[in-house]
Amino acid sequence: MTSQVSSQADMTDEAVVGEQRAPRATNAEVGVKEIRRLDRVIIRFAGDSGDGMQLTGDRFTSETASFGNDLSTLPNFPAEIRAPAGTLPGVSSFQLHFADHDILTPGDAPNVLVAMNPAALRANIGDVPRGAEVIVNTDEFTKRPMAKVGYATSPLEDGSLEAFNVHPVPLTTLTIEALKDFGLSRKEAERSKNMFALGLLSWMYHRPTEGTETFLRQKFAKKPQIAEANVAAFRAGWNFGETTEDFAVSYEVAPASKAFPTGTYRNISGNLALSYGLIAASRQAGLPLYLGSYPITPASDILHELSKHKNFGVRTFQAEDEIAGIGAALGAAFGGSLGVTTTSGPGVALKSETIGLAVSLELPLLIVDIQRGGPSTGLPTKTEQADLLQAMYGRNGEAPVPVVAPKTPADCFDAALEAARIALTYRTPVFLLSDGYLANGSEPWRIPDPEQLPDLQVTFATTPNHTLADGTEVFWPYKRDAETLARPWAVPGTPGLEHRIGGIEKQDGTGNISYDPANHDFMVRTRQAKIDNIAVPDLEVDDPAGATTLVLGWGSTYGPITAAVRRLRAAGDTVAQAHLRHLNPFPRNLGEILQRYEKVVVPEMNLGQLATLIRARYLVDAHSYNQVNGMPFKAEQLATALKEAIDG
Repeated sequence: MTSQVSSQADMTDEAVVGEQRAPRATNAEVGVKEIRRLDRVIIRFAGDSGDGMQLTGDRFTSETASFGNDLSTLPNFPAEIRAPAGTLPGVSSFQLHFADHDILTPGDAPNVLVAMNPAALRANIGDVPRGAEVIVNTDEFTKRPMAKVGYATSPLEDGSLEAFNVHPVPLTTLTIEALKDFGLSRKEAERSKNMFALGLLSWMYHRPTEGTETFLRQKFAKKPQIAEANVAAFRAGWNFGETTEDFAVSYEVAPASKAFPTGTYRNISGNLALSYGLIAASRQAGLPLYLGSYPITPASDILHELSKHKNFGVRTFQAEDEIAGIGAALGAAFGGSLGVTTTSGPGVALKSETIGLAVSLELPLLIVDIQRGGPSTGLPTKTEQADLLQAMYGRNGEAPVPVVAPKTPADCFDAALEAARIALTYRTPVFLLSDGYLANGSEPWRIPDPEQLPDLQVTFATTPNHTLADGTEVFWPYKRDAETLARPWAVPGTPGLEHRIGGIEKQDGTGNISYDPANHDFMVRTRQAKIDNIAVPDLEVDDPAGATTLVLGWGSTYGPITAAVRRLRAAGDTVAQAHLRHLNPFPRNLGEILQRYEKVVVPEMNLGQLATLIRARYLVDAHSYNQVNGMPFKAEQLATALKEAIDG
């Protein structure tokens, strides 16, 4: 969905805003319900992994984006395809934060929880603040489902939910009743209860409905009866909200008309933005895009998306394993394509030898690592930032590789272009470190003007580039560009430009096999110098008040860090913030920036990997603040930790 907005960025701290009551929309005596205006809302849908919570959240998000709100999402689901029904490990949730102003995170705690069963309530109620709205599917609160998650008595009757505004709704019964004329079995009808819930929430928050109805008819185009049943359930949920006395108030959250520059926007997830960025990079480079990949959570969506775009010269290869995937991508790079391989941490480990081969061959190759919780299989559907040191050093020998990290879901598009620029300009493999939070989360994205995208055009070698002492003209595959130290890129089959490839050390210039110690020393140092001299922008610091404490982050911590910094500044504290996109090489002014501050705090979703690099490189006593629970930082939690660091 796209929408147009026009404004300057509104830097209002998302923690400072609150509810604003408006007069009743109409006289209550005529039976019209009250409408309250809010500046932001956080909603969490929760149920079994088979209850369609991700689809429900995604549809609510799409309609919210089309309405023009700023938004941020947090899908959270089990690793199993169909986790045990009615159990705590099987709970799937989708949290959406939307507002009439600029926001940065999916929110710390939901204002509204929709719990489809006892397990969903039990797993999520601890995150819900007092006074919040809790909508419960009462049909599921029978003895056996409650006992399965440890409820001895019904929480709907024992007073344990008195702190919340509970709305008991028999979602299953109402859905079956609404679909009684469709000739569906009870089980088939029950599957639409998520659409009933979506309709109810759409009424509560005045969301558009046309897009969801169109989506349902397209999704189930081959099963028109199912399509119309879902539409009917969706409308029934809306009508229930409109007519029931239990929901006496609905809410309005105005479009974020001051949050964005003028442009055309759409809602986008990190993996989708990254896919579009790779396509844009290949078009700007004038090269076919080749993806060699093996499916792995949470990177598989990139393979799925790119496979849809053959019309843009994209070729995707689902290999038999991780090693074959990167081998094919490197082969495609040798053949003149923009080679890409996608994976997560376990796959990077398997690909490491071929990444080292790409370093030796000095060919452009993008390694997209969508990080997840580890080690080993770890937490496949949860987020983490623990692959930084693996990306930096996880290969045998001296094999330096540039590392780029996006900071938001939409920023994945620009990060893909930047990674491609470095790979193509300097003839090197490049790591792009996203993570599960960015990959699955979404936010509004301003669709760029194609004319404003960077020029990535590549010049292939077509003629000999060296003259021997006897006057013979030859091609030297390792004769370097004086500025970038990149070697020439010769497409196989170009007459006279045949050259040897392989993993054994090359002789400088000629590319012949060499075991000479001095040559190896020279080649190792030259490859390192090439990476060290990559041109990256200087690091920008947000320090409006001359702070003594700097918060330094990278990757997906950008949103929580920025939200936390806003909270501290609103409370009168002075704190500076900087965020790294380039992790190898670091920006050239990073050392000078670090020396300005008495304290440097580095929040990371690992045990201090960037902080370790900072300490080693710049001899700065960087303080780590770490979290490895599979979830992103909460802004309030981070603000508290930063306050302690400032005052300590």
